Amino acid sequence: MNAPAASEAGRGQLRRPDGSPVRVLVVDDEATLTELLSMALRYEGWDVRGAGDGLSAVRLAREFRPDAVVLDIMLPDIDGLEVLRRIHAESPDVPVLFLTAKDAVEDRIAGLTAGGDDYVSKPFSLEEVVARLRALMRRSGRSSVRADALLVVGDLTLDEDSREVHRAGDAITLTATEFELLRYLMRNPRRVLSKAQILDRVWNYDFGGQSNVVELYISYLRKKIDAGHPPMIHTLRGAGYALRPAE
Repeated sequence: MNAPAASEAGRGQLRRPDGSPVRVLVVDDEATLTELLSMALRYEGWDVRGAGDGLSAVRLAREFRPDAVVLDIMLPDIDGLEVLRRIHAESPDVPVLFLTAKDAVEDRIAGLTAGGDDYVSKPFSLEEVVARLRALMRRSGRSSVRADALLVVGDLTLDEDSREVHRAGDAITLTATEFELLRYLMRNPRRVLSKAQILDRVWNYDFGGQSNVVELYISYLRKKIDAGHPPMIHTLRGAGYALRPAE
C-alpha cells in the first residue's frame, strides 16, 4: 500500500483541540497487521504508535497519551482486558476499539463490559476501523473535524462527515462499500490505483477473494457516477483505475 501525499491525507482530518494531529495507539501481537493498521491511520494524518504486547502498550500509553486505542484482546503476556484496565486507571476517558476473533462473542461482551467503547471482528476492512475510530473520538470530545471534510474532483463532491455525494448538484446514493471505494479514488485524483491497492484499502486486510470484486464495484460506481455525464472513472489496462475530472 503506497502512502498518499500529505495534501491528500489532510482532507477531512480529525485534529486535537490544540490543532495537532490526533494520537492513536495500535496494539496487536501480529506485526504485519499492526503495521498495516498504522499505515491506514497515518493516511488520515494521525500520529500513530504501535505495540506488540500488553505491557509495552501500557508503558507506551503512559508516555504517548493517545486519544484512542486500537486493542487486540488476545496478547502474549497480559490480555487486552487487563491492558484496558491499566490504561483507564490513568486515562479513564480514552476510547478503546477492541479487535476480536470473528466468532468470539464472549470476547466482545467482556470487552464492552470492561469499558471498551466498540469492537471490530477479524478480518476487518481498514476503512471500517478508521470510521469507527473517527466516530469514537468525535463522541469523546477529544478531537474536532477540520472544515475541509469535503472532497471535490471536477463536478463530483463527497462529504466525508455527512457521507453525502453529489455530481453536478444531483444527489447520488451509494452503499457503504461504494462510498469507501469512491472516497479512496477521490482522495487520490488522477493517480492510477492498482487492484491490489484498492483491495488493501477498501476490503479486508487479508481479503481472500478474487480481484474481480474491484471490477464489479467499479462498474457499480460507474453506473451511478458517470451515468448521463462525461466519464470520470477510467480503466488503465494492466495498471488499475483512476478518477479524473471530466473533460
